[in-house]
Amino acid sequence: MLLLKRILLVTLLLPSISISQEADIQAGKNLFNANCAACHKLNKKAVGPALNGVTEKYDKDWLYSWIRKGSQMIKEGDPQAVAIWEEYNRAVMTNYPQFNDEQIDNILAYTNFTPPPPTNVASVSTESVAQGSNISVNIILGVSIVIFTILVVMLFLVQRTLIKIANASGVKIESEKKNITPLWQTVIKNQFLLIIMVVGLLLSSAYFTYGYLMQIGIDQGYAPIQPIHYSHKIHAGANQIECKYCHSSARVSKHSGIPALNVCMNCHEYIADYNGEEDLENGYTKDFYTNEIKKLYYAVGWDEENQVYTGDTKPVKWVRIHNLPDFVYFNHAQHAQVAKIECQTCHGPVEEMEIMYQYSPLTMGWCIDCHRESTVDKDNEYYQKVHDQLSKKYGVEKLTVAQLGGIECAKCHY
Repeated sequence: MLLLKRILLVTLLLPSISISQEADIQAGKNLFNANCAACHKLNKKAVGPALNGVTEKYDKDWLYSWIRKGSQMIKEGDPQAVAIWEEYNRAVMTNYPQFNDEQIDNILAYTNFTPPPPTNVASVSTESVAQGSNISVNIILGVSIVIFTILVVMLFLVQRTLIKIANASGVKIESEKKNITPLWQTVIKNQFLLIIMVVGLLLSSAYFTYGYLMQIGIDQGYAPIQPIHYSHKIHAGANQIECKYCHSSARVSKHSGIPALNVCMNCHEYIADYNGEEDLENGYTKDFYTNEIKKLYYAVGWDEENQVYTGDTKPVKWVRIHNLPDFVYFNHAQHAQVAKIECQTCHGPVEEMEIMYQYSPLTMGWCIDCHRESTVDKDNEYYQKVHDQLSKKYGVEKLTVAQLGGIECAKCHY
C-alpha cells in the first residue's frame, strides 16, 4: 500500500501536458537519443553534464548558440562556455548548426519534462519486498517444523508396533529360518552359476570403470559462475557485437585471450545502466545487470560521478571454461582466421547463452572427426600448390583437412 501511495503521489505531482506538448517531447526524445545520448544523461554526469533542468541554469538564447556553435564560443572566450569546457576535461561538444529553434525546443522540453528517478519509491519497494519475503520464510519454516514433528511421531509409533509384532511371533519366525538354505551356500554348490556370476561381475566392473575413466578431462556443459556476470546473450545476441571485437587475439594468436576490461569500458564509459529487456525466463532484472556494470567500474577504478579513472584497480579472477591439456597444441588463428571457421562451430550458439558454458566435448575423437569432414579452401594461395598435387593423388576436387595431414599425430602433439 505504501508503494502504491508513493506512485500515486509522484503521478499527481507531474505536470499535465497537452497532446501537442507530448508530441514535442517525443520528438525531442528521438533527437536526444540520436545525437546527445552518447555523451549526456538526464540525471547524472557522463562525458558531458546532466541535462535535466538545463533551462533553469542557462538562458535559452545562450543554449541556442551553445548547441549550434559551442566551439566558436569557447574560442571567443564566453565565460559559461569556457567554464563547461574546463570542467569536462576540455572535451569539445559536437556542434549542431543544422538544428532549428523548434528542434532545440523539443530537446529542451524532453530534458525538462523527464522527472528524476523516484529513489524513495525504489527504496520503499525494496523494504516492502524484504518484509514480505521474511514473512514467507517464517511461514515456510513453521510448516516444515510441524511436518517434521508429525513424521517423527509416526516413525516412533510404527517402530513400537513392529517391535510388538516381532516379539509376539519370534519363535515361529526362528523355526522357519532354520529350514531355509542361505543363498550364498546355494551359489557355492552350483559351480556353473558361480562362474556366470563371477564373469558377469568382472564384465560389468570393467564396463563401468572404462566409462568412468573416459569421462576424465571432459568438461562438456561446464558453466562456472564468474565474478562479474557477463551475458553473451545481450552482447553477442541482442547487440550483435562481433566475437573478435572482444577476443581480438583469436585472429593472430594461438589463444583467443581474455578481453581486457578497457575493451569493456570502450562502451561502458557511456553505458552505466542497463536499459534492455529483462530476462524474465531466468529471473535476471535490470537492477541486476546494472549492478554488474558497477562491479566493472569498481574493478577498473572508474569514478562514475566525475568521469575519470582513479588508478585504484582491482583484479578480476575470471574462471576458465575451455581448457585443453598441456600436451595438445591448438591455434585459434589457424582455425578462426585462416580456415574462417565460425566461433559457433566449436563454442555453440554463444549469442543465446546467458551464462557461457562448454558446448563441445573437445576430445581428440571430436577434433579428428571434424578434420575428416572439413574441406580446405583451394583458393587460399598458401595451400594452392599442395592442394593441386594432392587433389590429383586422391582423385578429389576438394581436399579434406585429414588428407592434407590434419590427423597426423605431430600436428597436435609434439
